[in-house]
Amino acid sequence: MSTREAQQRADDMGQDLVLVQANAQPPVAKIMDWGKAKFEAQKRQKEQRKNQKIVQVKEVRMSPVIDSGDFETRKKAAIKFLEKGNKVKLNLRFRGRMITHQDIGREVLERMANELDDIAKVEQRAKMDGRQMFLVLAPKKG
Repeated sequence: MSTREAQQRADDMGQDLVLVQANAQPPVAKIMDWGKAKFEAQKRQKEQRKNQKIVQVKEVRMSPVIDSGDFETRKKAAIKFLEKGNKVKLNLRFRGRMITHQDIGREVLERMANELDDIAKVEQRAKMDGRQMFLVLAPKKG
């Protein structure tokens, strides 16, 4: 039907004439309540945002010469972060001449990753970044 007829019919029904496909031949339009459709779309978007979980990356700093007590403390902090659903970035800072013993630092990070293996998976292996080495853990979906 012509655009005028469609507009007249929509006005008679108290609805809106909404253009669905303008490039089609002939153009496709739909008679509907545009305000209600817009409201429903906003409501769906709001519901999707509400169900979205924002994952944060928490950082746990260590040293290559970390003592067993400090290691356990850092491990507990990492467990707490992982249980809340956050990712954990294990950051190991080399100071002074420690930088020459990167293998020791890598062992510390791998040890932590192995001890947290039951609740976390390694997302990014140990990698050097300047004077720091880091490893990223993500919680396992349980």
